[in-house]
Amino acid sequence: MGGLAGKVGVVTGGGGGIERATALAFAREGATVAVVDVAVPAGEATVQMIRSAGGEAIFIQADVTRSEEVKAMADRTFETFGRLNCAFNNAGINGEIISVSRCTEESWDRIIDINLKGVFLCMKYEIPRMLKSGGGSIVNTASVMGLVGEPGHPAYAASKHGVVGLTKSAAIFYAQAGIRINAVCPGAVHTPMVETVLAEHPELKQTMDSLAPMTRMAEAEEVARAVIFLCSDEASYITGHPLAVDGGWVAR
Repeated sequence: MGGLAGKVGVVTGGGGGIERATALAFAREGATVAVVDVAVPAGEATVQMIRSAGGEAIFIQADVTRSEEVKAMADRTFETFGRLNCAFNNAGINGEIISVSRCTEESWDRIIDINLKGVFLCMKYEIPRMLKSGGGSIVNTASVMGLVGEPGHPAYAASKHGVVGLTKSAAIFYAQAGIRINAVCPGAVHTPMVETVLAEHPELKQTMDSLAPMTRMAEAEEVARAVIFLCSDEASYITGHPLAVDGGWVAR
């Protein structure tokens, strides 16, 4: 038991990668976890891993771009456990590596919908439940591309800059209401999403490693530990902050 003992947390996109690592970390720290994913088998597998380790978790299927499904997710979590104390809004996609002029409207809309609108909808419905619970902490997943530019990722970079701006705006508004809202901004992380990119562009592996002065990609658990810190009372005076978990990428 650790810094989240007795708390109820939501993790969106909880079926793999950073999401799964964070859901497992929530449980290790004593939280009850609502694992949310559009993919049922992956989300249920994460719940089973938590339960096998002695934790408590439920799975909720939801598409974060659909308002009614996100509201139902927040309602079910609150009705099942009687409170909502922390949330990690992490569901997201990469999109193809492409120039602005070749990026299609369909691709742009899909990336913005999932990465940015999805975070907005999650906060929209999480915050009222947190207010009823006496406060809470939200961590949104942005990216180093929410802090600096990177060629070939127009929609992704725009969505992640949007997450940073949304996080700051909401954090200021709820600063006196007992809700802290921060973002993590990972660099390259060993996740299924990144492995898919590398499978299509294996030449990028050396580049991705070299972007960070630590000359390696992060492990999902390293990002999870940052999320746990921001959700815990150890970060009680931190809000509106985009925390780079990037091996020094942005510092360079």
